[in-house]
Parts: sequence; structure tokens; C-alpha cells
Amino acid sequence: MELNLTEKKEGASITVALDGELNTRTAPELKALLEKCIPETDALLLDFTRCDFVSSAGLRVLLNTFKSMKSKKGTMKLLNIGPDFSEVLNITGLDAVFGIK
Repeated sequence: MELNLTEKKEGASITVALDGELNTRTAPELKALLEKCIPETDALLLDFTRCDFVSSAGLRVLLNTFKSMKSKKGTMKLLNIGPDFSEVLNITGLDAVFGIK
């Protein structure tokens, strides 16, 4: 399955909506988009409403993006995560790292 990404600038923040699967094949696409967004905002929001799956490669991209945002004193929040992704974040302890709404 593919991953479609939609970027929307809202005031000082950028929201990236993920639609599909964030896996080994699609993670580089998200990484490239987020690397472009990081210099442009201090508030990055990632909307997982239509994201069906997140692999360890996807988690790595999210964690690296979080670190980049934190180093520039910005914020990154995960929005609308589903129960399966929530469980993965719980098990890995990343629910305490990421801002989740």
C-alpha cells in the first residue's frame, strides 16, 4: 500500500496528514517531506487519522524528526493515532516522548 502525504500550513504550524501505511518502503518519502518542513515551522503536527500501519522504520523517522524539532526548541505532536499505533507507542515507551493529541 502507498502513503499519501498532505502538507498544510496553518499560521505558524504545519500539519502533515498521512494516508496509507508508514513502512520501510514509504518512510523515506515521509522523511524527505519532514526534513523540508522542519526549517519552516516551530510546530509540526502529524495527523494519523487515515494511517493504517506504522513500522519500526516509520517510528525511526518520527523519532529523528522529534529530536530535530526539539533541538530547535520546536514542538511535534501526533494527532488522531489509532489503538494499534497507540499500543506500540505504549509498549516502546514513546508515548512519554511524543506529544499525543
